Amino acid sequence: MNLNLTNKERLLLQDQKSHEEICVQKYNDYANMASDPQLKTLFTQNAQTEQDHLNTINQLLNGQIPNLNQGQSGAPQQNQSPTQILRQQSSPQTSAQQSNNFLGQNQSGGYQADQNLCTDMLMTEKYVSGAYDTAIFEFRDPQVRQILNHIQKEEQQHGEAIFNYMQSMGMYNPQ
Repeated sequence: MNLNLTNKERLLLQDQKSHEEICVQKYNDYANMASDPQLKTLFTQNAQTEQDHLNTINQLLNGQIPNLNQGQSGAPQQNQSPTQILRQQSSPQTSAQQSNNFLGQNQSGGYQADQNLCTDMLMTEKYVSGAYDTAIFEFRDPQVRQILNHIQKEEQQHGEAIFNYMQSMGMYNPQ
């Protein structure tokens, strides 16, 4: 199917494309910078999903609706969310034990640096998710809206996984 975008729709997709490019770059950079192996894994997995989002946005910009049966971001997937993967990887230790172990292994400031990386990515995910929310309401084509909604849901899952990681490590304590 060929997609005929309005000027506004094209501009919104170009914005989302730039957001996805930044997310891919940040997640890859932060995976290399992270001290905690669990955080490296989380960032690496999120980078891969963000690359899928970027590929989907590029298809839309090229006037193509992604084939929903080929595992593109626009398709409902059976894959596990980053949060589910983190839960499986987590040992039965308490949050305090995890935090103390990590602090003990990273006296050089790795814990604080990882906290800063997480805080930045959480803020980024909040912004990107909000931008998708706006874009979804501006599209005429229901299939495109569904694709953008699915991407937004994955952005929210990224934020949830980062939040859960931070909370489990004592980095984020909502009051």
